[in-house]
Amino acid sequence: MTAGRLFVISAPSGTGKTTILKKVIARFSGLVFSVSHTTRTPRPGERDGREYHFVSRTDFETMLEGNQFLEWAPVHDNYYGTSRQAVAEQLQRGLDVILDIDVQGAAIIRKSSVLEATHIFISPPGLVELEHRLRGRGTESEESIQLRLKNARIEMQAADDYEYLIVNDVLDEAVDLLSAIILAERARAHRLPDGSPIQLIGI
Repeated sequence: MTAGRLFVISAPSGTGKTTILKKVIARFSGLVFSVSHTTRTPRPGERDGREYHFVSRTDFETMLEGNQFLEWAPVHDNYYGTSRQAVAEQLQRGLDVILDIDVQGAAIIRKSSVLEATHIFISPPGLVELEHRLRGRGTESEESIQLRLKNARIEMQAADDYEYLIVNDVLDEAVDLLSAIILAERARAHRLPDGSPIQLIGI
């Protein structure tokens, strides 16, 4: 069985990354979302095991001591981490895996000699629009908004480290661009649009 492809995707908080990923995953067979672990509190409507595995700080630190994370980082006063075993199992099953991680985690994956990945950065049109989107959530305190904007300035400076850059100005266009990248990477690996290996007849 052909191993799957790892797609590392980063974006400042409030960029619309989650909406884009949900729409793209719905388009493709053989494409799954890696559910990260986090110590942050679930937002309204979020469910444990779907958006994230919500764990206590103590449990997270226990997993850290056991070297169970492929990458991890403190973000906005919380921990986020990607399960090493879960990703490996999905890739071995031939599934393409999307990692939704911050620029710190992406840098760790990029430097790894074990995993090869396609790195994609999704950016807002600008910081003014990002602030508008964050305030539109209605779930952030003023302190939180200012912290996220400060971090966004830093994160957007890392965009040049990624192979692909998508600006989420028009949602449907951003979804189409990410879909095109996935199709191109599957073709580069001699796989069909549905992710299955190409078998040329008569050769």
